[in-house]
Amino acid sequence: MEEAITDRPVVALVGFVAVIVVLLFLIARYKWHVFAALLVPIVLLGFAPTIDRTVFIEAFEKGFGSTIQSIAVVIVLGTLIAEALRNTGAVERITRSMLRLVGKRNMSLALTLAGFVIGLAVFSDVGYVILNPLVHVAALETGVTMSAMATGLVGAMQLTHAVVPPTPGPLAAAAVVEADIGVIILYGSVVTLFGSLMGWLYARLVGPRITSPPSEEYRGRGIDADSERRLPPLGWSYAPILVPLALIGGSSAADFALSEDNPVHGLAVFLGWPVFALGVGVVLAYVLAWRSGNIEDSRTLRETWVENALKGSAMIIMVTGLGGALSELLQATPTVDVIAENTLDLGIPSILLPFILGVLANVITGSTTVGVITASSLTAPMLPTLGLSPEAAMLSAASGSVIIKYFNSSYFWVCTTLSGMSLRAALLSYGGVTLVGGASSMVAVVILWSLGLI
Repeated sequence: MEEAITDRPVVALVGFVAVIVVLLFLIARYKWHVFAALLVPIVLLGFAPTIDRTVFIEAFEKGFGSTIQSIAVVIVLGTLIAEALRNTGAVERITRSMLRLVGKRNMSLALTLAGFVIGLAVFSDVGYVILNPLVHVAALETGVTMSAMATGLVGAMQLTHAVVPPTPGPLAAAAVVEADIGVIILYGSVVTLFGSLMGWLYARLVGPRITSPPSEEYRGRGIDADSERRLPPLGWSYAPILVPLALIGGSSAADFALSEDNPVHGLAVFLGWPVFALGVGVVLAYVLAWRSGNIEDSRTLRETWVENALKGSAMIIMVTGLGGALSELLQATPTVDVIAENTLDLGIPSILLPFILGVLANVITGSTTVGVITASSLTAPMLPTLGLSPEAAMLSAASGSVIIKYFNSSYFWVCTTLSGMSLRAALLSYGGVTLVGGASSMVAVVILWSLGLI
């Protein structure tokens, strides 16, 4: 935008700091919904002195509209896939395939790897609700604590949910910074796999020392219970996740390897268009639903699954739009250069700024989605000055948004309650693994950035 909403750097800087402080305060202190908590301070910013309110309105509408138009349909499609996987038994089938892959002696590793895959499509708290009985059974059969068995799973699901599309948070953040989703999927998978394995090692080290017995009500059920015969086929369970990722990745590869006038390039780009790729995932997910016998008629899809998905995605879409508006407003002020230049003058590596913003937003609000969207929105206008690529900034912000899950996180309470842990045990286990996983992922991001890969 050519016009600025104010030419006073101090007014702009104080105003945006106030927006973030009010946002975090309304969520942490008064438990406001994040949409209202973000909208109110942004609108109030328009009353600051020296603000050109006509330009302010134009910037808000441009940022909100451009962000929504690029991401809304994709978020809905991703949520539709998650709803189908949750209801068909695909989550359990994926988990059991990991158990077979690494063997019963390595059940905690199997659960960690399953969490890594499941977090790509299913909300973390939903994934843990589904897998909780299996975690208790595994802990009983192997004679270990719940901390040793569940901690790696909890950390891995949160990592991929926060960092790797097609889950809504990273999709939204990628849209805000205009990152290549295929590149985010590729390198996001690399950094989160490293972070997940570090979390599993943390669980092996700390878990046996934490008193957290599994529930006796699950004794005797067995990992190989008869219910497995009612689960969907393995290939169909993975297909709604892996096929869209492959199509999107293929589009990024075509951009890199082929010229734009190559007809194969055009086809690959269309097939990897997130709307098309996730649309294919939705079709595969609902074919899976019919094959598995988990729906009786089309009304189940139309009136239950689809409506649940639409309700679940609405909040993410609106918050993402406000994040885009905030980013556009920030870009229309001198604040961008002030923050970026001061960061560099202080000797802080530019890659750390999105990470720090993600940590602060997550720790204060308890929301990974709020963390990654807020950090990405604030960082996006500074990218040219900071010398960061959109992909590096987004992966840094996402890694920070995982640190640390504790009292104000709904995911923390879901995992704590269902696993039957004491508060102290949960803080050491789940708070600890999200700290280790997020920090380890960030180390991997820094390495990739240093090598010039992102």
